[in-house]
Amino acid sequence: MVSLTDVQASNSSISSSLPAGLVAVFVGATSGIGEYTLLQFAKHARQPRVYFVGRSQEAADRITSECKALNPEGQFIFLKADTSLLSNVDDVCRKIKSKEAVVNLLFLTTGTLRIGEKTAEDLHYSAALVTYSRSRFIVNLLPLIQRAPSLRRVVSVLCAGKEGPVDMTDLQGWKMTNLLAQRGAGASMVTMSLEALARKAPDVTFIHNFPGSVKSNLIRGGEPRIIAVMGFVSKILGVFVNSFVPSVECGERHVFLATSAKYPAGKGGEAVTGVPLPKGVAVARGVDGQSGSGVYSIDQNGESTGPKVEELLAGFRRDGSVEKVWQDTEAQFQRITGRDAIEI
Repeated sequence: MVSLTDVQASNSSISSSLPAGLVAVFVGATSGIGEYTLLQFAKHARQPRVYFVGRSQEAADRITSECKALNPEGQFIFLKADTSLLSNVDDVCRKIKSKEAVVNLLFLTTGTLRIGEKTAEDLHYSAALVTYSRSRFIVNLLPLIQRAPSLRRVVSVLCAGKEGPVDMTDLQGWKMTNLLAQRGAGASMVTMSLEALARKAPDVTFIHNFPGSVKSNLIRGGEPRIIAVMGFVSKILGVFVNSFVPSVECGERHVFLATSAKYPAGKGGEAVTGVPLPKGVAVARGVDGQSGSGVYSIDQNGESTGPKVEELLAGFRRDGSVEKVWQDTEAQFQRITGRDAIEI
């Protein structure tokens, strides 16, 4: 476990270890984990330029004010969008590309418990947010991330360590009614997508993590039956386990994921590795079982999720599932937008 003391020590070194003017993009940042992490990033980074994407202008105005209070020299730009639609994702990325030559950090937290609904682009709503939208942001901004002279990182927050079987005939999860099975398949889809992307960009760090129990607005947009069940479970956990991670600690731990040399890219050297490790903290093991290999499935304590997940993912590699998942993703991109990614 990476202790909170080590996390805080690393984060306090961001201003001296990383250059001024880091460019970060936070998607799903007007509440919950995205908001908590954005605020801590604003606190620690020197003169950052941050684009944050969400649906609530009211929340964005509040968050902008809080960020400016924490870091008067930073720039915090809100982009309002419904990112369940890939056409909107492309619009957001075009706006960012028109302003920036590089991006250092892409931080993704979008999600929902709404199941059985279609988007206007004919995708399963939950899969659109968790799988296709996140991957679209990555492929669109990946050229800018690869140009960054220092930090190059993608963090996708969901259910790392909970990876499970995937029905390759139902990648969007239309047939799934079991919440645990849906969680496992979604987690595997995220990790496999990051593996596929890392093959195209081995000089970028890709992290899928599990944040633990964090108070957020995720269940607010869910189907009533699921809201009732999840609300009850959350209350039980809160009473008997006292398991909720405080919002500030949650933000600090995710900034550590976003900046620490514990999670280096597979290639690229020290210049893009991140904040040097505190004494006693080791480089993480990648999903292939190798230290520092560039793609990570990370638990709520900042550590690699272990042999069980590695074995499952190795099976996906052997049977071609990683390629099949990415082929499906690109097919949906082509169907909806007519291209694999927006033009640079």
